[in-house]
Amino acid sequence: MRFILPFFLAGACQAWSPSLHTPCSFTKTTALKSSANDNNVVLRPSEDPNAFDSFQIGSARVHRYIRDSLGTEEQAEYVMWYHGRPSNFDEEKELPPLTTGRIGRATSNNGLHWEKTLQGSLSEDAPDVSLGLNKESWWGFDTAHVGLGQVLLPMSTPAVMTEGGVYLMYYMGGSYDETPVADYLKNVPESSASAKIKGMKLKIGVALSQDGLTWGRVEGDDPSGACMAPYDKADPTMRYMAGMRDDDDSVLNIEEELYCGWPEVVVQVVDEEEAQKVAGKKPPAFFMFYSTMTKDTKEKCIACAVSADGFRWLKRGIVVRPDESGLDEAGCARSNVIKKASYNEETGVWSDEEGWIMYYEGVSKEDNKHRVMAAESDDGRNWKKLGVAFDVGGDDSWDCGGVGSPHVLRMDDGTMRMYYTGQGADGSTAIGVAKCAPEDHVGGWAREQAQFTFA
Repeated sequence: MRFILPFFLAGACQAWSPSLHTPCSFTKTTALKSSANDNNVVLRPSEDPNAFDSFQIGSARVHRYIRDSLGTEEQAEYVMWYHGRPSNFDEEKELPPLTTGRIGRATSNNGLHWEKTLQGSLSEDAPDVSLGLNKESWWGFDTAHVGLGQVLLPMSTPAVMTEGGVYLMYYMGGSYDETPVADYLKNVPESSASAKIKGMKLKIGVALSQDGLTWGRVEGDDPSGACMAPYDKADPTMRYMAGMRDDDDSVLNIEEELYCGWPEVVVQVVDEEEAQKVAGKKPPAFFMFYSTMTKDTKEKCIACAVSADGFRWLKRGIVVRPDESGLDEAGCARSNVIKKASYNEETGVWSDEEGWIMYYEGVSKEDNKHRVMAAESDDGRNWKKLGVAFDVGGDDSWDCGGVGSPHVLRMDDGTMRMYYTGQGADGSTAIGVAKCAPEDHVGGWAREQAQFTFA
């Protein structure tokens, strides 16, 4: 199913991350099995070999609702969207070995014990899938694999589901178009000098849903149907970006990009009268933070784009880069951005404050492992790094190979919960949870027990 947005609409690789420091390895791994040291795992690949997520899963995005007709925590509802791929996906070994493939859904009553939704959309190319491969448009950017970025419900508050809410899913996709592997490597081995890879020039799309189960793609401005594509000076459809100006009318210097993926979208609610007093015009309503690689320097960075309506986006350039030394020296990617907030213990209510917190993946050059890092910003454009927020597990743990793709929720008891993708020593992946107090959101995260074993 595909919707065409009217012109006049208002206002080289690791198993789950394209490190691309070395030639791609396509070694198959087995799905994570339950063990004594994985009691914070909440979702695993399916055991059914025919399921869309039987091999690997990643990028969990969780909504927690208290329906306005009920209003109690006991009646809370959790919905998770995530992406995965089966064991027989990409048998020709032509695509990047990520966890991307198709997007599915799961539900929970407490956010810890999950049941996968086995009834997918009938319009998709595989069963049990919310959003599959694009089989309607052969020229589309998302014909080979898709992965989840973020899901928004703009017509409702983040915590209360009301009738009539429309979901927006931001996702990335790759096609079967080929690009040189050398494009993504600083030092190209002779063996890879002429090698090609398909599906690596990721682009970002958006889909709509009224129930969170069945989705319709929105036709973006890019010829491939994407709403966001990597900036290429040679692309005639992107020539306007060369002289593009920022919100303050200064000239932007947008760097060329090799891919756009893992979109994180946040809504900025601004009082129009106050905005007019301060800046003379209303700030953008939507911010997108997406992962990219710069063409010239081959840096993995996080870039920003803004939009008035959530469909048409304007790039604003790189906002988070790797440090010259530190645990994100090899790259920054896959962010989750939330408003700063304080918790009132007497009323049990969170109140938004000025500024933003970003949780993102940092890649270390020392051990090539991914960790969850944190940064803060007053305006969403200028970020100050805070260090490691959540580290990899111990040598014998299920997530000793890396942690990333964070997604943070604020809970009614004043704590914060993080859903994250963990990777084992053998490359297997699963979704885990961690928890912390608000004052400990940098370095104070502890793995939250989700499973109980009785001797």
